[in-house]
Amino acid sequence: MPNSKSDNCDRITVMFHEAIRWLVQTVGDLGYAGIFVMMALESTFFPIPSEAVMIPAGYLVQQGRMDFTISLVCGVAGSVAGAYFNYFLASRLGRPFILKYGKYVGIPEHKFLKVDSYFHNHGEITTFIGRLIPVVRHVISFPAGLGRMSHIKFTAYTALGAALWVTVLLGLGYLIGEEEELIRRYLSQITIAVVIFSVFIITVYIYWKKKFFNR
Repeated sequence: MPNSKSDNCDRITVMFHEAIRWLVQTVGDLGYAGIFVMMALESTFFPIPSEAVMIPAGYLVQQGRMDFTISLVCGVAGSVAGAYFNYFLASRLGRPFILKYGKYVGIPEHKFLKVDSYFHNHGEITTFIGRLIPVVRHVISFPAGLGRMSHIKFTAYTALGAALWVTVLLGLGYLIGEEEELIRRYLSQITIAVVIFSVFIITVYIYWKKKFFNR
């Protein structure tokens, strides 16, 4: 009797391999403009994972079909552009709406003003760390927009966080290429390492704040 579980695993493996091949082909066909557009969409609320864009780009860099620096710049620029879409959406539409109707859904004005205060004091570290954490990176620009975080700070820390993450993904694609099993294994390990790194940065930040500003 055929092993249905084994057959299902084989089908999933084949589908995953085909998906990776299609993504590599798509990124290669669209070029740097495709990286920019897809990373911009990834930074909004569209379900395009950055891993599906930058890892194939890294593989194409390894193949000599793309340049690492240009891919990095396009990935970061796209991330910042998409983040600003969410920022302006929250700032222009969300803020007036919440100020007017928030009290009816449990967000009275005094609670909302805490968002302003928080992003005034801690917006930099929150935006930077948020770009590194899965799921959070898609929505971190909304509270920044609601709190009307400084454009200079928002751009700088969004770009810094995006640059770190994009570099990691490009490097992973460069080293591993189309080996989907290795990608899944190492991407999980890298994600855990990034979360640990984020916790470390937050701990250092809290210590620094207490040491120099709470005297």
